[in-house]
Amino acid sequence: MSQIQEEVFICLDCESTGLDPENDRIIEIAATRFTFEKIIQQMESLVNPECEISQTSQEIHKISKEMILDKPKIKEILPAFLKMIEGHILVGHGIGFDIALIAAEAKRHQIPCKIHEAPFIDTLRLARLYGESPVNSLDKLRQHFNIEAQGVHRAMSDVMINIEVFKYLVKPYKTTDMVLKTLTKPIKMRAMPLGKHKGRRFEEIPVEYLLWAERKDFDQDLLYSIRLELRNRKRGGGFEQSASPFSNL
Repeated sequence: MSQIQEEVFICLDCESTGLDPENDRIIEIAATRFTFEKIIQQMESLVNPECEISQTSQEIHKISKEMILDKPKIKEILPAFLKMIEGHILVGHGIGFDIALIAAEAKRHQIPCKIHEAPFIDTLRLARLYGESPVNSLDKLRQHFNIEAQGVHRAMSDVMINIEVFKYLVKPYKTTDMVLKTLTKPIKMRAMPLGKHKGRRFEEIPVEYLLWAERKDFDQDLLYSIRLELRNRKRGGGFEQSASPFSNL
C-alpha cells in the first residue's frame, strides 16, 4: 500500500454559467496533475459556452461574455482533459459539482466519459472533518492555513490553492485508502452552512426548520447532521415540546 505522499493526484476545478450541472455550461476548466513534491502537468482553458452567463456567476469568477467569444467550445477541448485525468484520483473542493458538470457536457456532446467511475477526495468534506476552520470555503481555508493568495477567483488559481489546502487536510492520514475510507461515512457538521439559519449551530435551529430541511436534496453530511440533531432532541425529550405550538399553554 503506497504512502499518500507518493501518489499522483489530479486537482480539478470548473467555472460555469450557473449552479445547475444539468443545464448550465462550463466556461473555464483547469486541471493539475501533482504529487506532494511537484507539479507534473497542467491544463487550463476558457470555454465558449454558446449561451448567456448569469450576472451572479460573472460577479463570482469575473468572466464576461467578451472574454469567451473567441475561445474553444467544450467539445473541442474536453477529450484532452478526460485523457489527462483518466486513471487518477481526483481532488477538488465540492468536486461532486465539477464531476457532474463534466459528465453532463460529455453526454451532451456524445464524448466517451468515465469520470463518474473515478475515485475522488472532496476537500470540502475533509475540512468539515478537520473542524478547526470557522468557515470551510476555499478562500477561508487558504487564510486559515496561511497559504499565499493566487489572485482572482479563477479555475487554475483555485486549483493551486486547493492543492495546498489538500496537503494540510490529509496530514493525519498515511495512505490515500485511509482518506477514501474515512469519506465513505457521513460527517457531523458544526453549523448550518446555508439558508436563513446559516452559521447557527444545529442545536440552536428551530425544530420546524430542521424538519423542513431534512426533506430537501442536501448533501449527505448536511442531511446526516440535521437528522442527528432531530434524533438527539427526540431522545432528550425536547422534540415534542419544541414541535408543539401548545406546549407552553
